[in-house]
Amino acid sequence: MTKTSILGCGWLGLPLAKALVENGFSVNGSTTSENKILVLNKLGVNPFLIALNSENIQGDIFSFLEHSEILLINIPPKLRGNNKEDFIGKIKTLIPFIENSSIKKVIFVSSTSVYADENVLVTEETVPQPETESGQQLLQSEELLLNNMHFETTIVRFGGLIGEDRNPIRFLSGRDAIENPDAPINLIYLEDCVGIITQIIKQNSWGEIYNGVAPFHPSRESYYVNKAIELNLDLPKFNHSNPSIGKTIISNKLESVLHYEFIRKTL
Repeated sequence: MTKTSILGCGWLGLPLAKALVENGFSVNGSTTSENKILVLNKLGVNPFLIALNSENIQGDIFSFLEHSEILLINIPPKLRGNNKEDFIGKIKTLIPFIENSSIKKVIFVSSTSVYADENVLVTEETVPQPETESGQQLLQSEELLLNNMHFETTIVRFGGLIGEDRNPIRFLSGRDAIENPDAPINLIYLEDCVGIITQIIKQNSWGEIYNGVAPFHPSRESYYVNKAIELNLDLPKFNHSNPSIGKTIISNKLESVLHYEFIRKTL
């Protein structure tokens, strides 16, 4: 039985932990919330209360990593508002613990924000040119992990994460003058995020970079107006006075290399 540790059992990490347990894996799962300890226990996950900072790690990181072969890092940067963090510092703090553990393989959940927002088709061969602080810190974190010789790392760059309880239209509903109406959407459903990561582990696909975005790219205006109608929300209004700018993320490598079939091709 392969033992896997998931650092960050949140919106994505929790259902992923559940799926891995159901597939016969022994799973350690970390959380920063004491209330989630019982939830993890009920799913058959070994729970750990761990908080990763740029200066130190609070919690029993040694036991969390002990005897595990695979580590999944699923802790997105918190860089909005005034409480900006040193995400690169967090990864630098974590790496020595990985090096001194039984971990041989790492999956790092990254983002398509590492690519520039231009009117181009983006594949894994596209040179990343992040324009946001979040994208810049994610790219540098990717490089730290990929260049480490103590373990092999696979990077998954997900687009916008959505689910039955999570969709950008809830934020955009009723808003005026939204930019880039003709830009394509680059979203992916939770079920496919879980499916892709599970497939990477099952196929031992290490040392790779994958874009994780559903093969469905209508314009922002078309998608969000239709989604607002579907959910009975106030319609968003878009600004057509400026040219639209937006990349199209291509995930063909998931199908050609990983042989992954999307569960939710339309959104």
